[in-house]
Amino acid sequence: MKKLILFSLLTLVINLSEAQNDLDALLAAGVEDAERFANDYLAPGTNGLMHSMNANWFNSGKAKPLGGFEISIIANASLVQDEHKMFNLNTADYNNISFTQGSNSQTVASVLGENTPTIFVDIAYDDPIFGNQTETLELPNGIGDGSGNLLPTAFLQGALGLSKGIELKARFLPKIDTDEVSLSMYGAGLQVEFTDWLPADKLWPIAISGLVAYTHLDGKYDLTDSSGIQGNDQRIESKTNTWLLQLIASTKLPVINFYGGLGYIKGKSESDLLGTYIVTNGTVSANPIVDPFSVSSEVSDVRATVGTKLKLGFFRLNAEYHLSDFNAFSLGINFGFR
Repeated sequence: MKKLILFSLLTLVINLSEAQNDLDALLAAGVEDAERFANDYLAPGTNGLMHSMNANWFNSGKAKPLGGFEISIIANASLVQDEHKMFNLNTADYNNISFTQGSNSQTVASVLGENTPTIFVDIAYDDPIFGNQTETLELPNGIGDGSGNLLPTAFLQGALGLSKGIELKARFLPKIDTDEVSLSMYGAGLQVEFTDWLPADKLWPIAISGLVAYTHLDGKYDLTDSSGIQGNDQRIESKTNTWLLQLIASTKLPVINFYGGLGYIKGKSESDLLGTYIVTNGTVSANPIVDPFSVSSEVSDVRATVGTKLKLGFFRLNAEYHLSDFNAFSLGINFGFR
């Protein structure tokens, strides 16, 4: 969970903290190679997270009346498919990396997958004393066990009816701040019910509305104790921004209702590897590398949603499923008035 939410760009540092010489060799091979690998390796994880962040923004096409409100506890999860667990690594795209065995283009694990069997690459670098050298490095695995099939998010959400057919929404994750990890998330949305503006709207069997929503996530991970590379102030800082545009329709029954819709997700995740890194080979040190690189990934996907909601007085329970590049499901426990 931490590995995905905080976008650990040096996952190979975390996963292979005992293999310091290998990691030094990778950075010595060049920042450009390290950046390219990190970008391809992490993109499936960050893209799946953006889909997970945007589930359960709504549970009805009916907007709340003036003064009506709902407080929700929501848990989401994107589903990881086999195609998200691997990516193609072509050494022709790299300056100083080649596979130890096999062809120049091979399928390797992303942050969501696992290399079975283990895959090794040769890293070429220039030693200040001994000239051209080669190190062998084991490519990192991701979270390719049972938990690697889900990308979860969770948060609190509130909704308030403002006026005829207009509902304001907000969601947030209380800030998590430990010695190594800092994480926070917030978002806001506006739902407008079109059928509420039509004549004799109470006679319509369904409610139809539109939604626009924005979500932002900040993450920071302190690498000081885990990198195994000399330097200072080593950290990863990440930010993710997404927009959701959604058309919603639902039934208007007193107890059990069904809802669905068609939406569009647009988002970008950016992560910066910051601090000073001093690559060493025994007693010989290279020049310090300051703020080595940034990586990013983007999503631009259509999604379809189906869901159901049970209403028992002020207590409501809803469940939904989304079909998109990353399918997702969500559960919500809701407490509301009107």
